[in-house]
Amino acid sequence: MELFELVKALVNIDSVTGHEDVCGHFLRTELEERGFAVELQTVSPGRANVLAFRGAPEVVLSTHFDTVPPFFRAGEDDEWIFGRGACDAKGIVAAQIEAAQRLLSDGVSDFGLMFLVGEETFSDGARVANQSPRGTKYVINGEPTDNKLAIAAKGCLQLQVRTHGKSAHSAYPELGESAIDRLLDVLDDFRRLPLPRDFVLGISTANIGVISGGRAANVIPDEAEARIMIRTVTDSADLRRQIESLLAGRCELEFTRETPAMRMERLDGFETTIVAFTTDLPSLTNWGRPLLLGPGSIAEAHTDHERVRKSDLLRAVDLYCEMVKRLKQQQMMGAIQHSAISHQRERTGLG
Repeated sequence: MELFELVKALVNIDSVTGHEDVCGHFLRTELEERGFAVELQTVSPGRANVLAFRGAPEVVLSTHFDTVPPFFRAGEDDEWIFGRGACDAKGIVAAQIEAAQRLLSDGVSDFGLMFLVGEETFSDGARVANQSPRGTKYVINGEPTDNKLAIAAKGCLQLQVRTHGKSAHSAYPELGESAIDRLLDVLDDFRRLPLPRDFVLGISTANIGVISGGRAANVIPDEAEARIMIRTVTDSADLRRQIESLLAGRCELEFTRETPAMRMERLDGFETTIVAFTTDLPSLTNWGRPLLLGPGSIAEAHTDHERVRKSDLLRAVDLYCEMVKRLKQQQMMGAIQHSAISHQRERTGLG
């Protein structure tokens, strides 16, 4: 299947997080037809990572194939492919498969592909994959970086805040206690909390993404809830303690996700960038030294007009091929150097 057709075929499969099964089976069939040994790695019932290898893999190309909601089908014009997942990250899946096919045609072996579920929520696919590494020395993760090599990425700290009150008729507010008023007071103080800075990643940012509560306009609300995402730039332990101290005794507080900020590898000659989003890489530490690059702009991801430029997909195929070849050569040179040092030590009696 040609690159652009593969992107559209993938986009047209609904794989919103938690419902990735059909897309996973499609990928297995596609990769088996291309000569890969394919494994479905169960993450939870009806959900599986897709792993494919040629030989003993030294480098693995990886991204995710789950998407945020809502699902909408593919479209295209001369310049763009549209649809949910076009840039985040089904266009990347297709570019990595195309790169793998070209590498095989060039006689390159000992590499793999790893397509994961669950990245858009808790990286549960990556966490499962990390329990079964295959000896790879490098993992090239794909996310929309405008085809630049990202050398640093922010982490995230997600929390859920709940307040409780007492319901009453809204005509007699003195008979009740508003959980929403309590929540608003908590959130107002939270917004004043100074957030950490980092000289590379900049300042942490916070988003109060969801607020819910109450039963009707004429009822004093007895419960309310907010979900908050903080994009972190440093270790989050101190920030957690500050939040716990600020909100102690005022609400129920639960930290629901924590992913550390991360530094990635550089490669000479590649244009670099720094990104504010999180990836699967902090959950793939057993798969080798991390690199991050992919076609598309993060500004297009998660939008109702998600799209990826066709020329960027073609460029990504070239970049992935170059990265795999260079990293394999780098690994080979390192092994040769290590062997020479060991041989010298044996000759001089220092081994």
